[in-house]
Amino acid sequence: MVVKSSLLGTWNHLKLRKENLRVFSSFSQASSFRRDDVVLTNVSITGHCRNGRLDVARDLFDGMRSRTVVSWNTMISGYSKWGRYDEALSMVSMMQRSNTRLNETTFSTIFSVCGRSRSMDEGKEVHCLVLKSGMESFELVGSALLFFYVNCNQIEDAERVFDDLRGGNELLWSVMLVGYVQCNVLSDAWDLFVKMPKREVVAWTTLISGYAKSEDGCERALELFRSMRNEEVLPNEFTLDCIIRACGRLGVMTEGKSVHGLVIKLGFEFEHSIGGALIDFYCGCEAIDCAKRVYNGIGNPSLNASNTLMAGLISMERIQEAKMIFDTLKEKDPVSCNLMIKGYAMTGLVEESKRLFERMTQKTIISLNTMISVYSRNGEIDKALDLFEETKGKRDPVTWNSMMSGYVQNYEHEEALKLYLAMRKLSVDCTRSTFSALFYASSCLGSLQLGQSLHSQLIKTPFESNVYVGTSLIDMYSKCGSIKDAQKSFICISSPNVAAWTALINAYAHHGLGYKALLHFEHMLKLGVIPNAATFVAVLCACRYAGLTNEGMRVFHSMRKDYGVNPNLEHYACVVDLLGRSGRLQEASKFIEEMPIEADAVIWGALLNACWFWMDMKLGERVAEKMFSLEPKPLYAYIILSNIYAVLGKWGEKMKVRKRLKSLEAKKGPGCSWIELNSRVHVFSVEDKTHPRCNVIYATLEHLTANINSIVQFDCVSIPTLSSGSVKASYSY
Repeated sequence: MVVKSSLLGTWNHLKLRKENLRVFSSFSQASSFRRDDVVLTNVSITGHCRNGRLDVARDLFDGMRSRTVVSWNTMISGYSKWGRYDEALSMVSMMQRSNTRLNETTFSTIFSVCGRSRSMDEGKEVHCLVLKSGMESFELVGSALLFFYVNCNQIEDAERVFDDLRGGNELLWSVMLVGYVQCNVLSDAWDLFVKMPKREVVAWTTLISGYAKSEDGCERALELFRSMRNEEVLPNEFTLDCIIRACGRLGVMTEGKSVHGLVIKLGFEFEHSIGGALIDFYCGCEAIDCAKRVYNGIGNPSLNASNTLMAGLISMERIQEAKMIFDTLKEKDPVSCNLMIKGYAMTGLVEESKRLFERMTQKTIISLNTMISVYSRNGEIDKALDLFEETKGKRDPVTWNSMMSGYVQNYEHEEALKLYLAMRKLSVDCTRSTFSALFYASSCLGSLQLGQSLHSQLIKTPFESNVYVGTSLIDMYSKCGSIKDAQKSFICISSPNVAAWTALINAYAHHGLGYKALLHFEHMLKLGVIPNAATFVAVLCACRYAGLTNEGMRVFHSMRKDYGVNPNLEHYACVVDLLGRSGRLQEASKFIEEMPIEADAVIWGALLNACWFWMDMKLGERVAEKMFSLEPKPLYAYIILSNIYAVLGKWGEKMKVRKRLKSLEAKKGPGCSWIELNSRVHVFSVEDKTHPRCNVIYATLEHLTANINSIVQFDCVSIPTLSSGSVKASYSY
C-alpha cells in the first residue's frame, strides 16, 4: 500500500512536471515567435525608411505589440535621413515615455537631428540625458554631441565638449576642425590642425576648403596644398575640387594646369565635380579653348558644367558657341535660359532675348533681374521699369541694383539716386554693386558733394575696404577733381587688385601727375600684381600728359614682350599721341604704317592733332585726306585742317575745306557748363530756357553784364595829369 501510494505520488509528480514542461515549451515557442516577429518587422521598417516610405514604416511601427530599442532607433533614423526632424524629435519623447532606455545609437542620431535642424533647446536637453547616462565618453555619442554644437555655431560650447572628451576620442579633432572652418575662425582652425595627433586627407581638405572659400585665403589654400604634397598625403577628389577653384579665383594658370595634371594622374578626370571645377578654372583664366576640351572629355556632362562653359563663352563674347551648347541641352534650367538671354542681348539680338524670356515656363527673380538689365542696355528703360514694378514683393538687392544701373546707363542719374533713397526707406540691404553704380552716377554728374555724402554712408557698411567698391570710389574722386580723396580711397582697400591699381594710375594721369603714375606702376609690379590691357592704357596716358615720351615707348614695347599683352587700337592711339605731342611726327606716321592692325579715325585724329599743334601742313593734308576717305567721315578732320590753313594764312584753302564741311550739313552739338548747388547739379547751354528759374537767371545775367560794361567804360576814361607843364599820359583805374 505504501509502495502503491509512493508510486502514485511519483507518477503524479512526473505528470505535473510533464505538464509544466509542455506549458513552458509552449511559452518559449510563443516568445521565440514574438522575437522573430519583432526582428522581421524591424527589417521591414528599415527597408521602407531607406526608400523614403516613412508613412508605411510608421504604420508598421504603430502596429507592433512589442518594440525593442532597435525599432525606435530605426524610425528616428528614418525621419532624420529624410529631413523630417520634428517627427524624429517627437519619436524620442514617445520613446522616453514608454520607458525604453536610450542607447548609444539613439543619442548619436538625435544629436545629428538637433544639429541639422538647429534645435538648440532640445539638443541641450538630450545632452543632460547623456550626462546622466554616462555615455558621453562613447566615441559616437561624443562626436555627435560635438557635431550638434558645431552645426548650431555654438563654438564656445563645442570647445568645452572638445576639451572634456578629446583624450579618448580621435574623431573629435576632425569635427572640431570642421567647426572652426564652418564659423570662419581660420586662425583657431590652423592652431588646432597643428596640434592634431594624426593629419589625414580629410583634415587637410577641411582646412584647405576653409581658406579657399574665404575672400583673401586662396593663396594660403595653395600653400597648404603644397605642404600636403610635401608630406606625401594623397589628395582626394574633394581636395582637388577645392584647390582647382582656388586657382581659378587667383587666376594662376600655371599652378592650375599642374593640378590638372595631378587629376589625370590620379584618375579623377572623369569625375563630374572635378570636370566642373576645371571648366570653371579655365573660364576664369579666359582659357576658353582648354575649358571646351575638358567639357568635351566628360561623358554626358552635367547641366552645371554646361552652364559654366556657356557663361565662360558668353563672357568672351563667343555667343554662337554658347548657343550651340544651349541648343543641345536635353534639359534647360532657369540658369541656362538666363545666360542665353544675356548672351543674345550682348550681341544686339534683343528680340531673341525677349522671345526666350517669354518662352520660359519658370521665371525666377534672377530671370526678371536679367531681363531688366537687357531692356536697360537696349535703351528701353520704360519696359525695364514696368518689369521692376512687376517684381514687387519678391525683389532682392540685385533687382534694385539692376534698375539703378539701368538708369545710370541711360543717363538718368537723378532717377538712380531717387531709387537709392527708396531702398534706404524700405531697409533693403545695399551691396557692393549698389555703391559702384552710385559712385559712377556721381562721377557722371560731376558732383563731389554727392559722392562724399555717399562715401559717408559707405563707411557704415562692410564694403568700405572692398576692392570693387574702392575702385569705383577712386574713379569718382578722380573725375570730380579730388586726387587726395582718390589716394585715401586706394589706401582703404584691403587687398588692391589690378583694377584698383589701374584706377589710381588713371587718376594721376588725368591730373597731369605722370611721374607719380609711373612710380605707382613700378610699385605695383614690385608687389607682383600683373598689369592688364587697361593698366597699360593708363600708363601710356600718364606718359602722354607728362611728356615722358621715352618712358612711354619703353612701357609700350614691354607690353607683349614682358607681360604677354597684345596692344589694341587704344594703345596704338596713345603711342601716336605720345609721339605727336613731343614733335616726332614722322616717327608717329611711320609707326601707323607699320601697325599690324588697320588704324581707325581715332589714331589718324591723334596724328592730325599733332600736325595742328606743330603746324605741319604737308603731313596734316595727307592725314586729313586719309580721314576723309573713312566712313563715317570724321567731321573734326575738316575743322582741324581749316584751322591749320587759317593760322598759316592759307585763306583760299581754308574756304574750300569749309565748303566741303558745309556740304556735309554737319551740326555741332552745343557746349554746356554746370554748377553744383545744395547737392544738386544745374546744367546750362547756349539759349537754354529749360531751367525752372531761367527768367531769374537771365535777369541776373543782364544785371551783371550791365555792371561789367559800366566798369569797363570807367576803366577807359583818361584823366589828364601834369608833367612838366603839359598833358603827357593817361592812367587807367
